[in-house]
Amino acid sequence: MRKPLITFLILFGAVTMNACKKEEQKAPGNPVINIKTEFSSAYFGDSLQFTVGVSDEARIPLSTLKAHLYYSDELVSETVIRTKTEGDYTGKIYIPYYAHVPNGTATLKLVLQNINFTTREETLELPVERPDYPYLTLIAEDTEYRMERTGLYTYAAATTFPAKVNGYIKTPAYGDNGNELTFGWEEHTIKEGSINNIPFSNAFSGDYTIMFNTLNYEASPFIIAYAINQTVMDRVDDNMYRVDLALNREEQVVIDGFDDLDAWWFDPDFFTRDASGNLLFQAKSGNYRISADFNHEYFIVEALTGTNLSTLQADGSGAVWVIGEGIGKPSIATNAVGWTTEKALCMAPVADKIYQITVVAGTTVSASDINFKFFHQKGWGGEFTNAALSTTSDLIFVGDGSNGRDPGNLGITEGQTLETGATYVFTLDLTGGNDNGVLTVEKK
Repeated sequence: MRKPLITFLILFGAVTMNACKKEEQKAPGNPVINIKTEFSSAYFGDSLQFTVGVSDEARIPLSTLKAHLYYSDELVSETVIRTKTEGDYTGKIYIPYYAHVPNGTATLKLVLQNINFTTREETLELPVERPDYPYLTLIAEDTEYRMERTGLYTYAAATTFPAKVNGYIKTPAYGDNGNELTFGWEEHTIKEGSINNIPFSNAFSGDYTIMFNTLNYEASPFIIAYAINQTVMDRVDDNMYRVDLALNREEQVVIDGFDDLDAWWFDPDFFTRDASGNLLFQAKSGNYRISADFNHEYFIVEALTGTNLSTLQADGSGAVWVIGEGIGKPSIATNAVGWTTEKALCMAPVADKIYQITVVAGTTVSASDINFKFFHQKGWGGEFTNAALSTTSDLIFVGDGSNGRDPGNLGITEGQTLETGATYVFTLDLTGGNDNGVLTVEKK
């Protein structure tokens, strides 16, 4: 009978000891925070370092130390440090940089927790202000531009820019705890922390200023425009823009605002490129209308007298126009002129009373069949008949009404064709008078 009693006492003692241990483990404990960093102030964009001593008066093992940062009542940043043992722990908390947030006082809350979920909190006030950077850097695709401080939170880069500058903005690190910050393009607005290119754009390339404000994120310029020689083109419709300009022969022509300009076709009668790739005007100095045809991706050039399209004058000055079949720019396949007068092509005035049009057989002119003629205007009216036009060309003949072409209409001589891919220059010389035009056709 003694053995069961001893067994009972042993079991009772074990249960009692386990219960005591459980009660001991369930003791809430008393976490203690000892802040060892003086938080005097910080800047937006800082990574603020701090050191905190942690312990528990009841020797309950610790779990975590959390740092929470609040702007007003909004939690904007936090960091968590695992605290396995008592001692000093060092961490960092980021001071977020946002638009429109004024200088003020943030709240830093430190929360220490032990394994029994008992916590201790310490709350501190942290004065925070916006950095006053000495400069910013605009990082474009292949160039960096320094943006100088022009006032509180305002910065500007003033230099020679292309019409479109795609880039993001970077700050230097500011103060002892500062970071380099970036500002880029997100959902059609400027956002901190992004390096997506901001689509700065001006009406023209040249000297202008790019600006940015680090408080409200206002920036400029954002001008979506097409321009030639710094003159903005007027919208005719969704697919046509135009501008009237005075142009000089061999003058550089600067075209701005077009994303894919390399894909556009340039009329060789009016444009050429120099060794540096600059676009040069090739026709006689004067007034011209340049129209950007987005449907066909080429620039239509037409001579002007004042603000009106030029017509042929009695003295041979002005302009000569081409209307008819088998010719078209930038190609006959996509934009043949035909007898649609609105599509009439203006011949380039290359000298006094001398006009030319350059074509490529099989591309801008038919290699086997043409039927176009020269007109005094862009439309019906005065025209060159065989009575006023002659040629000594073996390839091209002038119609007389009985040779297969109407009077003045051009054709390809029977048995002849133009060489596909070859360039031909049609030159109309009116120095002998409008009634004595001479056509030459030169293969280049």
